This record gives sequence, C-alpha cells and structure tokens, in this order.
Amino acid sequence: MSRKCPITGKGPMSGNNRSHSVRATRRRWNVNIQTYKVNINGKMVEVKMSARAYRTLNKSIKAKEEKAE
Repeated sequence: MSRKCPITGKGPMSGNNRSHSVRATRRRWNVNIQTYKVNINGKMVEVKMSARAYRTLNKSIKAKEEKAE
C-alpha cells in the first residue's frame, strides 16, 4: 500500500534522525492515512485519506451548514 493521500496527493517526507551526538541517519515521516466513512451522493462509502484531509473536509461541511442557517 502506498503511503499517499488520494485526496490531497500528500506523500511521505524524508529527513534525518539526530542522536545526542548529532549523528544523522535517514528516516521517513509517513502521511497519517486512515479509513473514514464519508457520505458521497447520499451513500456512506469507506474512503482512505489523510487525517488532515478529513479535518479539512469536515471544516468545509460545517461552514456550509452554518451559512445555510
């Protein structure tokens, strides 16, 4: 499974671990991919996306609901 968000396209980042003696070893920061149930065209569908994309999606839905009131 690739660690890439299909919604935002975000992928893993790379960098260095730094020890106390400041030696560098390579490491990766993976994207936080989770499975969420999302309402798409009136149906609940399981979608894998990053946690950040899910939060942004919820934020935009809440903004639309508040605007409708």
